[in-house]
Amino acid sequence: MGKLIIFSAPSGSGKTTIVRKLMQLVEGLEFSVSATSRAPRGVEQHGKDYYFLSGEEFDQKIAEDAFVEWEEVYAGTKYGTLRSELERIWSKGNTILFDVDVKGGVRLKNIFGEQALSIFVMPPSIEELRRRLEGRATDSPEKIEQRLGKANEELGYAEQFDLTIVNDRLEVAVEQVCKAVTDFINK
Repeated sequence: MGKLIIFSAPSGSGKTTIVRKLMQLVEGLEFSVSATSRAPRGVEQHGKDYYFLSGEEFDQKIAEDAFVEWEEVYAGTKYGTLRSELERIWSKGNTILFDVDVKGGVRLKNIFGEQALSIFVMPPSIEELRRRLEGRATDSPEKIEQRLGKANEELGYAEQFDLTIVNDRLEVAVEQVCKAVTDFINK
């Protein structure tokens, strides 16, 4: 087994943007594609952004113990990490990069311990988080309110991560993350 880098944050904190930049800057990282029971949004593609499974398919994978971890993040919407995904990436000698919800991040860190570096991306404020979510224009006002409510709960998990990065200025956050990840991989 190799190493893992775990990123978690409230929706809209910028973790996916940071992860994408990190992958361009640090060699040997490979993104772990999560499975979800939700439908694709916008231009999301099966096998690239997520493995989109029906609710029945997801439940079958749970029954088969195909997940390292999974969570019902929103009522009726599940996300999880397939064991086969980890095996696929490690077989190539790469370090696995996760972009997961906070409960999944804590669970992965607990499972893999010192083999994993867990990073929590913190928004500068709830007001800025609202602005970012509204600016994405991918969610209804009701969904944004749901995400903000969940963000308040998720912020309480930050102390369970190895490192917290406040994403106030993207270039600074990326620089901090690159240093932490490179140091972790090289130790």
